[in-house]
Amino acid sequence: MVFYEPDKRDRDLLPHDPFKAFIAPRPIGWVSTVSASGAVNLAPYSYFNAVCDTPPTVMFSSNGAKDSMTFAHETGEFVWNMATWDLREPMNLSSADLPRGESEFAHAGLELAASRLVTPPRVAAAPVSLECKVTQVVQISGGPNIVTFGRVVGVHLDEAAIVDGRVDLTRLKPLARCGYRGDYTVVESLFEMVRP
Repeated sequence: MVFYEPDKRDRDLLPHDPFKAFIAPRPIGWVSTVSASGAVNLAPYSYFNAVCDTPPTVMFSSNGAKDSMTFAHETGEFVWNMATWDLREPMNLSSADLPRGESEFAHAGLELAASRLVTPPRVAAAPVSLECKVTQVVQISGGPNIVTFGRVVGVHLDEAAIVDGRVDLTRLKPLARCGYRGDYTVVESLFEMVRP
C-alpha cells in the first residue's frame, strides 16, 4: 500500500497526479452560458455534479475565471447539457480555447435551442438539459478554483429515454470523465441492488 501527501507523491512512481483517476467516473458539466453583453459560451467541465435533490441543485468548478463561470456570475444563469456517446466529438470540440465571443456551438457544429426559463441556450441535440439559476459562488481556499452552484428551475428530457416511468440511461449513453487528459467512459449497462 502506497501512502503520500498530495503535494509530496513519488514522481518516479506516479509522474501524473492520479487524483482525477480516483474520483471516477465524474459526470461532464457541459455548460452553456450567456454574458451580460449577449456573448454565448459552451464548455465541458470535468468537475461537475449534482449536489442535492431538495431543491435540485448542481455545481461546476472552474479553474480560474473562465468564460462559463464569468458569464454565469454576470447573469445568474446557466444550462447543463448531457454529453452523450453520440455527442462525444462535438463535446470535445467545444473544449477548444477560442477567443472570447467566438461561438463554441458553431465551432463544434451544434445547433442551439431556446431555453424556457433562463436566457442561455441549450444544446439542441442533448437528450437532457437542466436550466439553472445561480444560488451560490464559492472560492476554494488555497487555489484558483471557483465553484458555481445552480438550482434547477427547468428540465428538458427526450421522451425516448423514458421506459416504464423511469429514465433508461443505457438509451442515453452519457459520457463521464475517468482521469488524466483524455480518459472517458460511457454508461452502457446498469445493475440494481436494493437497499436493505
